[in-house]
Amino acid sequence: MDRRTFWKSALSAAPLLNAQPGKKFKTALIGSGWWGMNILREAIASGECSTVALADPDPAQMDKAAIEIAKLTSDQPRRYRDYRDMLQKERPDICIVATPDHWHALPTIDSVKSGAHVYVEKPISHTIDEGRAMVSAARQADRIVQVGLHRRVSPAPISGMAFLKSGKVGKIGMVRTFAHAAGGPGTKTPDSEPPPGMDWDLWLGPAPKRAFNAAIHPRGFRQFLDYANGTLGDWGVHWMDQVLWWTDETHPKSVYSSAGRFIREDSTDAPDTQIVTYQFETFSCTWEQRHYAANNAEQHLIGAYFYGTEGTFHMGWRDGWTWYPAKKSEKIIHVEPQLNDPDGQNIKELWADFLDSIKKKHKPVRDIEIGYRATNAALLGMVSWRLGRSVPWDGKQCPNDPAANKLLRRAYRAPWKYPEA
Repeated sequence: MDRRTFWKSALSAAPLLNAQPGKKFKTALIGSGWWGMNILREAIASGECSTVALADPDPAQMDKAAIEIAKLTSDQPRRYRDYRDMLQKERPDICIVATPDHWHALPTIDSVKSGAHVYVEKPISHTIDEGRAMVSAARQADRIVQVGLHRRVSPAPISGMAFLKSGKVGKIGMVRTFAHAAGGPGTKTPDSEPPPGMDWDLWLGPAPKRAFNAAIHPRGFRQFLDYANGTLGDWGVHWMDQVLWWTDETHPKSVYSSAGRFIREDSTDAPDTQIVTYQFETFSCTWEQRHYAANNAEQHLIGAYFYGTEGTFHMGWRDGWTWYPAKKSEKIIHVEPQLNDPDGQNIKELWADFLDSIKKKHKPVRDIEIGYRATNAALLGMVSWRLGRSVPWDGKQCPNDPAANKLLRRAYRAPWKYPEA
C-alpha cells in the first residue's frame, strides 16, 4: 500500500476521541520490547486503557509482550508486523511509539494523522528535521503528543528544580551534565541471519541496508549511528531537558563537540568518549560521557551540576539531589529519589499526565515541542562532531551554515519518504 492510499483509507476511518465515562482508550504499542512494555504496563495499570494491538517486525518481541499482557489483563491484542496495517484496521485512540530512534518519526506522524494521541519515547527523532515534522504534524492534527522525559514528573527533580529556581544557589554561570559508565574494549559480534520470522528489512526501514547483527537487536541499537545517536542521543536528552527546564532560554546559541572511540573495539560505531560545549546567552553548559573507568573517584557518575555563586547543586537520578553550599557553616542538603520499578523510572506519573491532557485538552507536561528542544540539543552535538567544528543555532536552523543545515536531515532508503514539516 502506498502512502497516499494509506492516508485516504486511514483518514476516512479516523477515530473520535474515546472520552465517554466508563470507556477505555484503545491503546496500541508500536515497538513491543523492553521499554515499550515498561510504558504499556503503566497504561494497563491506569485502568483507563485497553490494549488492542501490538506492532513489531520481530514476532519474538511480541510473543514476550503478549505473555506479560495476559498476566496483567484480559485484553487480547492483535499482532501486526507493520504498524501502518495496525493503524488502518484498529483505529486506536492512543499509540505508544517505543521503537528504535530511527523509527520514531514516521509512526508518530502517521499515528496523529490517523487520529491517535501519541506517547513517544525520547529522543523524539534521529535527525532534527524529523522532529520539526513531528511537531508540525501534531499541531495540524490537533493531537496530544507526550514525550517520555519522565524526570519532569519525578518528585526529586521537581523539588530540586524548585530549589534551583528559588535563588538559593545564587547566580549560575555554568552547568555540567554527564553520564559515566563502566566498560572496556569489548569484542566484535559477527553478522548473522535474523531471528526466525523477523522482518529485518522492515526493522531497518528508512535506515541504510545492512546485515543483521545481534549486537544491534534487541536493545543494542543506541550505539549504532544509523539507528540512534549514541549516549548523547540517549542520556544527554534527559539532562539537557533538565537544563532547559531550569533556564528561561529555549536553546543554545552555539554548540561544539569533540569525541572519539579511544577504548572500544567492538562492533558499535558511536563515540565511547564525548565532550560537548553549549554556549547560552547567560551561562555555559557542558556534556561529558565515557564508557569506561567507572570508579569511586567521583561522587556522582550521572546527572547535572549547577555551579552558582552560593554553592553547587547536583541533580541526579538514583541518588536524588544534593546541595553543597559554598559556606562551610551551612549544612549539605540531600533529597532521596522516589522512583518506580523496574528500571528506576516515573512513567506512571507521566502517563497520568498524558491521559489528563487528553481528557482536558491541554498540552502535556512534556509536550512534543519541549521534547523537540531537548532532542535538538543532543543532536546538535552530533552535527558538530561530524563537522569537526562549532555550529551556530537560532532555534530553527544553523544560520549562514549550509554544511551544518545539511546534517539536520539524512537521506531515507527507498521507498520510505523523509517527512516534511
